[in-house]
Amino acid sequence: MKVYDELVARGLIAQVTDEQEIREMIDNGKATFYIGFDPTADSLHVGHFMALCLMKRLQMAGNKPIALIGGGTAMIGDPSGRTDMRSMMTQETIQHNCDCFKKQMERFIEFGEGKAQMVNNADWLLNLNYIDFIRDIGGCFSVNNMLRAECFKQRMEKGLSFLEFNYMPMQSYDFYYLYQHYGCNMQFGGNDQWSNMLGGTELIRRKLGKDAHAMTITLLLNSEGKKMGKTAKGAVWLDPNKTSPFEFYQYWRNVEDADVIKCIRMLTFLPLEQIDAMADWKDAKLNEAKEILAYELTKLVHGEEEANKAQAAAKALFSGAGDDSNMPTTEIPGDKLTDGKIGILNLMVLCGLAPSNKQARQLIEQGGVLLNDEKVPSAQFMVTEAQLKEGVKLRKGKKVFHKAVLA
Repeated sequence: MKVYDELVARGLIAQVTDEQEIREMIDNGKATFYIGFDPTADSLHVGHFMALCLMKRLQMAGNKPIALIGGGTAMIGDPSGRTDMRSMMTQETIQHNCDCFKKQMERFIEFGEGKAQMVNNADWLLNLNYIDFIRDIGGCFSVNNMLRAECFKQRMEKGLSFLEFNYMPMQSYDFYYLYQHYGCNMQFGGNDQWSNMLGGTELIRRKLGKDAHAMTITLLLNSEGKKMGKTAKGAVWLDPNKTSPFEFYQYWRNVEDADVIKCIRMLTFLPLEQIDAMADWKDAKLNEAKEILAYELTKLVHGEEEANKAQAAAKALFSGAGDDSNMPTTEIPGDKLTDGKIGILNLMVLCGLAPSNKQARQLIEQGGVLLNDEKVPSAQFMVTEAQLKEGVKLRKGKKVFHKAVLA
């Protein structure tokens, strides 16, 4: 199967411009493409997974990825898919986040001469002269067309600042700049970026002629993928210091039944024939598919050794063997105890198993909290200092495990 056909078969392509040319370029390793990453945190999360896996697939086929870090556009804010205005970050914070991104991306793609590149649009956007930019680029954009774009219509109801209104021309200029200076002839992005991406393609053609080969592709579920990064506890990060390999494994082990095969097809590098054979799996076999998904993605992000540890720990816990050596652990400071004890509500909040005492109480009253495999009898239950010295195992529901020890 050709590369482009495989992307379609895996459910990664939603809509494209110039499909035949795109197919030919990707299949023959002629694409130099970019995907943008927003440096609003010091770690990538699972919502970035699809883009990272796509970059890896295309690089394996001989194409050249450009990871564009939006250090410049992050100082404005993207209205796409948002209902409020983004908070501003300092240049120092943005640069720190960019450095963290590259370390994590190196697990997926190979950087170097003639290979993948990482660039920061702050390098050209921050040096633009505003008058020159408006004269040179502004005339290529129709305000009427911009207001018809879905990303702007969503924000118009609550108010769209002139600052954010500049985002589309800025992102379009990125593609124009990369086309001229890096030979970038293709861009990928999520459905929520389609209008901005079309703006970039149109800008190149208007400035450089209709024969300029600038291609646009959107990923089928990139917008949904961003939601993958959020859980009740917060984001699921690729940084092991923010989300442990065990927690990362458990996140994928617990995906909805309806999403398992879809995630395996889109995010793993298993052969399509093997994945197709799983399509009808149910019940226990579906749980096996979840384990395959969790293992493959944990190995991709954290390496085979950590994936093996996470898998072994999960199997041991669910089989009742009790191996908690790789379980997420919170050290409880001694000053959190009163008279050598700590209430179960406070303990759950400190461990991140509930955002508040109120919600912790509800979980306990519903019978959903176990301590050392015994159901917590009431919200007034106290855990002793002696227990914490030994370490206690908390379980929320059937699938969330956590260990608490005295610091």
